[in-house]
This record gives sequence, C-alpha cells and structure tokens, in this order.
Amino acid sequence: MSHHHPSLTDIPDLAGRYDLYGAVHKGLRKAGCELLIRLGAADFADQTECDAVLDILRGYVLLAGSHVMHEDEHIHGMLRGRGGSTDIVDEQHDDHRAAFATLEKLAADIERASPQEKPALGRRLYLAFAAYLAEDLAHMHEEETVTAPALWAGFTDEELVVLEMRIIASMPPEENMAFMRIMIPAMNPAERAALLGAMRKGAPPEIFNAVIEFAVRPGLTDRAFGDLANRLQLAA
Repeated sequence: MSHHHPSLTDIPDLAGRYDLYGAVHKGLRKAGCELLIRLGAADFADQTECDAVLDILRGYVLLAGSHVMHEDEHIHGMLRGRGGSTDIVDEQHDDHRAAFATLEKLAADIERASPQEKPALGRRLYLAFAAYLAEDLAHMHEEETVTAPALWAGFTDEELVVLEMRIIASMPPEENMAFMRIMIPAMNPAERAALLGAMRKGAPPEIFNAVIEFAVRPGLTDRAFGDLANRLQLAA
C-alpha cells in the first residue's frame, strides 16, 4: 500500500473545468459504503442472505475493476503523453487488482465452507473489504485533487469530454447501465439533471428512456425523481 497521505484541505476548485471523475467516484463511494454496511450486517450462516451479499460484492468488484481498467487504458497513457506523471495512481491501481483477487478468493472460501464456518469467514471478508475501501477512498481523493488538475493543465475541456465519450463507447450497454445505477442516486439534484440533460441531447430516445426507467427511477425516492422530472420537464 502506498504511504502517500493526501491533503484533506487543499482541494482544487472545479471553477468551470470539466469534472472527469466526480460522478463515477460518487457512485463508487456510495456503492462501496453501502456494501461495507451490508457485509457487516449479513448473516453468513443463512444461505439465501450469503448468496445475495456475495452477488452484490462480485457485481461491485466487476464495476470497480472495470473503472480501474478504463482509467489505465484511456486516461493514464494520455496524461503521460503530455508530460504528466501517473506513478502514484498506477501503483494504487496495482494494489486494487491484488485486492480484487483477494476478495474473490475470500468469497469463494465462504461458498465452499460449512454453515458453521461461514460467519468467521464472513468477518474476514468484511474486514478485508473495509481495508480495500479505505485504500480506494484515499485513491479517489488523489485522483480528484492531484490527477484532475494535471489533466486540466494538459488538456482542454473539449478533449476531456472526448476522452470520457471514448470510455463510455468502449462499454457494453449493460455495463453502462450498471454504472448509471450506482451514479445517479449518488449525485446531487443539479449534477443529476446536468448529466441526464446532456444524455438526452446525445443519445437516441429509446436509450435515454431505458436509462430513466431501469437505472434512474428505481434508484431514486419519489421526491428526488419528482425534482429531476421538473428540472428536465419529463413526462411523469
């Protein structure tokens, strides 16, 4: 694990610059914190609950691993190409990949164990996930306070939008939908309306409507969905 300690107060102002990390990181933080709570409260001796929580864990690890890969493939090489350094975040990504393998092994151990052994192994998984999440929270902070300003120094906002569109285009529709499901409820109302407003302009209506029905509506309270519908003038 990197012993680089992030600054807690030296937070760069977005000041009109394109925020490449904000929405997806809010989604990953929310999903990670909810999963941590769920792992802590789970009754691993109960087969149905055990299966359900391991499913959620694997879904989360899949998205987190995909996010790391997108950054490696699309962002880090471009940044190095313009004289930026990605040494710290590259090292953290290697740590993440090792953690994902460990979490999968711990999940598989639980599945093979007898009902009596499962609770102790569940505690191991809970603690391992908590340690991973702590590293990931520090890593995302590094990206939003150090890597993002390096990107702003080397790229125009237009180039960053193109970069993000390239990442989105590289994903199959179901993966895009899975990211939307964790991101939309994690955003504040103005961010949510801005993202979905841009999507409505850029995506075919059937894609936009599918996102609203399958990713947005199920993840929001009636009040939050009403606020969004007002901002975007959606049909109720």
